[in-house]
Amino acid sequence: MLGEWWRRLSVRAQLLTTILLIDLIAALAACSVIIFQTRASVQIEVASSMKLADLLVQESIQMQQDVSAEVVLSNLPLQLRFLRHVRISVHDLDGNVITQRSLSEGAEGARTDDRGAAPAWFAALMATPAERHQFPVDVKGRRIGTVVVTGEPTDEIAEAWDHTAALGAIAIVLNAAGIALLYLLFGRVLEPIARLSDGLADLERRNYEVRLPPPDALEFAAITARFNALAEALHGLQTENRHLNQRLITVQDDERRTIALDLHDEVGPSLFGLKAMVSSALAAAGDNSDGKLNARMREMLTLIEHMQAVNRNLLNRLRPMALGHVPLDDVLSELIRDRQRQHPQLTFSFSGDRLKDSYGDSIDLTVYRCVQESLTNAMKHAAAKRIDVSVEEIGSDLGSDLASDLASSTSCLQVSIRDDGRGIDPNHTPGHGILGMQERVQALGGQHVLKSEPARGTTVHIVIPLRNVAPRMADSVS
Repeated sequence: MLGEWWRRLSVRAQLLTTILLIDLIAALAACSVIIFQTRASVQIEVASSMKLADLLVQESIQMQQDVSAEVVLSNLPLQLRFLRHVRISVHDLDGNVITQRSLSEGAEGARTDDRGAAPAWFAALMATPAERHQFPVDVKGRRIGTVVVTGEPTDEIAEAWDHTAALGAIAIVLNAAGIALLYLLFGRVLEPIARLSDGLADLERRNYEVRLPPPDALEFAAITARFNALAEALHGLQTENRHLNQRLITVQDDERRTIALDLHDEVGPSLFGLKAMVSSALAAAGDNSDGKLNARMREMLTLIEHMQAVNRNLLNRLRPMALGHVPLDDVLSELIRDRQRQHPQLTFSFSGDRLKDSYGDSIDLTVYRCVQESLTNAMKHAAAKRIDVSVEEIGSDLGSDLASDLASSTSCLQVSIRDDGRGIDPNHTPGHGILGMQERVQALGGQHVLKSEPARGTTVHIVIPLRNVAPRMADSVS
């Protein structure tokens, strides 16, 4: 439990906690030394005062041998009133206290009252065994009473408490100032670690353009230099992978375009000619030919029409022939109308604001494929009732978090496909269609974000930077 708590602390907190523990141990050791030395000092002071009091009491008794008994007993405490750390009391023969004087009743006692008594717990720690001496008072050979001298360490303990409290207050103030100074110093020294942590978080988010300023400490400067070198290498690899991915997609698109042209220019006309020939032969034969032959020719005609439908589907899957010849928003509108005809139970909406006729072959085809794949996923897996598609050109200063991340572009093409379906299971592994969209968008330097909540639908948000604005369709056609 303690180890887990310790691991959760920051480095600064661990260092400060260690220093506080050392301070606590040092304070306990200092308190032990103070208690030991103070007890010894109190014991020495009280013993010294008791010796002095014993001598003075004996001399006072000897000096009053020629005075009456009543006067002797009343004068003894007055003559000893300036003794410290002792309490003197005079008793008669029956043991009754006739009078008593202590330090608190003299001039020193006034200073003790001004100082104040030590706390009970401190007095209990400093208390020493009480000493009590008795001296008989004899006048002319006859005993008239007893003088009792008792050690009184209260004043010495109060004085020790004053010194200890003053030292403790100074120590607390100095330690608090030292801890505050160390807190600021550790924050300054450990600041490169915090920056390094933020930089690693940026690398985790695939922001390989981050660079850290070199700190003053040589050790951290070396680590920062290695981090910057790693970020530079990752940025280079990312740029290289992006170029390779873009080249691969371009090669794939070129190959698909070539196959689509071959299907359109070779297979399509051949199927059309074959259909025309079969239709002509069937018309020429008329009713005079064999019935089986006519049936065979009609089967051939049906098969040719099926092959023509398959050829058209292949053309659309490989590359929509309208791309590059028809404005982009019209191509997307036709795609959505086609899906509406196939699924009349669904509601579709399309918004294509401020779109140019074309943004170049790669961007046009990427947008078309992303919308096509998102519509297919929503219809097949989401059980949605409504699908909204939005494609618009926005400036880098308009309200899009993804667009603001692409600071290198002056404007972006933003694509959003939303549905109200069941959402995507968080544990579901993305399929080839989603991965293909991500690769296409990333190859163009864009970002692809898929957001989904159970029973609240799915949103595909795509932003593609327009570093090179494509010419308008009229210019390209001419």
